[in-house]
Amino acid sequence: MNLDILIFAAHPDDAELGMGGTIAKLVAEGKSVGIVDFTEAGLSSNGTIESRKLETTEASKILNVSVRENLKVSDGKVKVEEDIVKKVITLLRKYKPRIVFAPYFNDRHPDHIGASKIVKEAVFFSGLIKIETELNGEIQEAYRPDKLYYYMQTYEFTPSFVVDITEHFETKMKSIRAYKSQFYNPDEKGNLTFISDPKFVKMLEARARYFGFQIRKEFGEPFFSEEAIELEII
Repeated sequence: MNLDILIFAAHPDDAELGMGGTIAKLVAEGKSVGIVDFTEAGLSSNGTIESRKLETTEASKILNVSVRENLKVSDGKVKVEEDIVKKVITLLRKYKPRIVFAPYFNDRHPDHIGASKIVKEAVFFSGLIKIETELNGEIQEAYRPDKLYYYMQTYEFTPSFVVDITEHFETKMKSIRAYKSQFYNPDEKGNLTFISDPKFVKMLEARARYFGFQIRKEFGEPFFSEEAIELEII
């Protein structure tokens, strides 16, 4: 199946954190949206790979995405390597998304940076006919998405645009709360981490309110584009 939007994330929950509201909004508008996680987050201080799979399935249902795949790259090893780039190229040619989203290319977690670099290379090389990939024993046609945008994770940037997610903010937060092992839950005992600290979820809401205010809305999600964006003035 072809997708309108394909989002890449280093770990399950990254897409929800960075752009869960935008995903919910795009789906509500009738767009087909897919998510590809690079790793199964095996190095997470809380939870297990098995529990994370269940949480990811629940979050995907909440967001109603059409496709979710995992490349099963080793957690902590998301780096630009030929075999990983080719896996992403194969998925780009498989789903033919018009728009691709990736983590911003400077962030606290090295895997986020690696995922960003891999996706940028793959988006470009996916359009080259002399780079061959196979799917189910057949040679794929070259294909390059129209746009590559970056979503915010820990480190902030000056956005190229902000999406109004006011009507979908609660869906975003519900998808995040599906990851019960990762974020603050008074009923769950686990290691205190950067994201399990109760202040982290409060920061997410404050950030959404801050960027929402920038566009005179209640909640917003920021994005960055390395290329100029066409805008029709109404």
